[in-house]
Amino acid sequence: MRLAIFADIHANRQAFEACLAVAHARGAERIICLGDVVGYGADPEWAVDAVMGLVEDGAIAVIGNHDHAIGNHSETMNAEAQAAIEWTRGRLSGPQRRFLAELPLKRQEGDRLYVHSEAAHPARWRYVHGTSEAARSIEATAAQVTFCGHIHRPALYSMSSAAKMTSFIPTSEVPVQLLGGRRWLAVLGSVGQPRDGNPAASFAMLDTSSREITYCRVPYDVEAAAERIRANGLPHWLADRLLLGR
Repeated sequence: MRLAIFADIHANRQAFEACLAVAHARGAERIICLGDVVGYGADPEWAVDAVMGLVEDGAIAVIGNHDHAIGNHSETMNAEAQAAIEWTRGRLSGPQRRFLAELPLKRQEGDRLYVHSEAAHPARWRYVHGTSEAARSIEATAAQVTFCGHIHRPALYSMSSAAKMTSFIPTSEVPVQLLGGRRWLAVLGSVGQPRDGNPAASFAMLDTSSREITYCRVPYDVEAAAERIRANGLPHWLADRLLLGR
């Protein structure tokens, strides 16, 4: 089966529509959403409806910290992110808010685990900055491959049977085989707010038969997404950073 895996959509309609089109063109048979459907971007209603529809069609989705913050007022963020969350709360309907609140922290399917931040303590929303955090996540689960997002920068980590860690930044469009002799943590880049210096939207395709993962970059109408943010009175930095991929 060919899986399309998305993380950190962040209410960016232009980016998510572009990624979905590419994924379907590449034969995606199932969709995985690793959380943060909302936050930062200006189309939360559309984004939640889109993911709700995908889940009704068999997709898997887990909750992210921005999704969680919609219904949990004790969740604190930086000023720009907090402003977007408060604005988003006023835009979503009751059923949309309920959908986000009921998303699970993690889902396992076969030897694959899906989570937003990391597997050791999913509800703490900790970032995987390097090999020590990746090792902690890998060791917290029996899954051979864990998929996460949250940090908005793609990376691949693996652990050998002797607990030796390797890490690298995957090259777009170059398949990597997730070898069975190692355990893996695949960190997805962001659909809606990349932070690796490349403004193109990011997602990944996984072929469960060949066990190959391919990281993909998708150009989209960044200026249109930025203008939607400005037009809705959200902090302009949230628009400006889209153009920089930061």
